[in-house]
Amino acid sequence: MTSVVLPSEAMRTRLAPQLGDTAATVWTLGTDAPFPGPADLLVLPYMIPAAELGRLNGLPVALVQSQTLGYDGVAEHLPAGITYCNALEVHESSTAELALALTLAALRGIPAAVRDAAEGRWAHRRRPGLAGKRVVLVGVGGVGAEISRRLEPFGVELVRVARTARADVHGIDELPALLPDADVAIVAVPLTAETRHLVDARLLAALPDGALLVNVSRGEIVDTDALLGELTRGRIVAALDVTDPEPLPPGHPLWTAPGVLITPHLGGDTDAMDARIDRVVLEQLRRLRAGEPPLNLVFDADRADA
Repeated sequence: MTSVVLPSEAMRTRLAPQLGDTAATVWTLGTDAPFPGPADLLVLPYMIPAAELGRLNGLPVALVQSQTLGYDGVAEHLPAGITYCNALEVHESSTAELALALTLAALRGIPAAVRDAAEGRWAHRRRPGLAGKRVVLVGVGGVGAEISRRLEPFGVELVRVARTARADVHGIDELPALLPDADVAIVAVPLTAETRHLVDARLLAALPDGALLVNVSRGEIVDTDALLGELTRGRIVAALDVTDPEPLPPGHPLWTAPGVLITPHLGGDTDAMDARIDRVVLEQLRRLRAGEPPLNLVFDADRADA
C-alpha cells in the first residue's frame, strides 16, 4: 500500500475520492505535531521556507513534493536520502497573468487612480500604454514562455533574453546593450548563484529614464539598495511581486519609494492552483504505485551533494 502525507485536511478531502487504497494522513511541516509516517510521498505546505526541510532529517520520507516552482535553497537543507520534486505546470500561467497585470497597472497608473478614487478626486493624467513598447523579457522558461505568449497580442516589440543565446533569444551577457532601448524589462528567471543580484546597479543604470522594471521571479535577483536609489531619484518605476527581504517588513523604504507597485508574492496563488497541484500529487502517486520515475524530479535521493 502506498502512503501519502498531505499538508492540510482540505487537500485530503479534495483527493480522497481518487486515492484508492493509498493511506493518506495529514501533517504540516513546520509544526510540532508528531510525524504520522512512514511516507512514500510527503506534500509540502505552499511557500514553506527551504530551511524547514531540515526538520525532515531522520524521518521516514522517501519523496517530497513541493507546491512551488522555484527550489532555491533546497539543496542546502534537504536531508540525504530524500527525493525532491517541484510543481512544474502549476504556477506558470498564473504568474504570467500577474506579470501582465503589473505591467499594465504600472504603465496606466492604476495604483494612483485607486488612491485618487479613495479620496474622491477626478485626476485625469495621460499615461504610457503597452502597445508599441519595447519589452525586454529576461527568462524564457516556463513562466517566461507564458509571459511571452500573453504579451504578443498587445503589439509590443518583444526582446527575449536567456542564459545562453539561440535563435530569436539573446544571451544574458547582452543585457547591458539591450536595456538602454527598453521601455519595460520583465524578470522571470529562477534564483541561482548566477542570477542573485543579476539586476544590479549597472543594469538598472542602463535602463532609460521612465522605464518600468517588473519582477515576478525572486526578490534577490534585484539589488534592492540599487533599485531604491533609482526609484528615489525618480529615474525609473517598478512593479514587484517579490522583494528582498520577503515578506517586506513594515517601515521598509520600498513601501514608500516613489513609482513602485508592490504585490505580496501573489504570482502563482490563484483559485486554479488547487486543481493543478492535485493533478501533480495524483500523478506522483500513480508513478509510485507503477514503479515509474517521479514527475518533475529536481533532486534525487542519492544525489552527489546530499
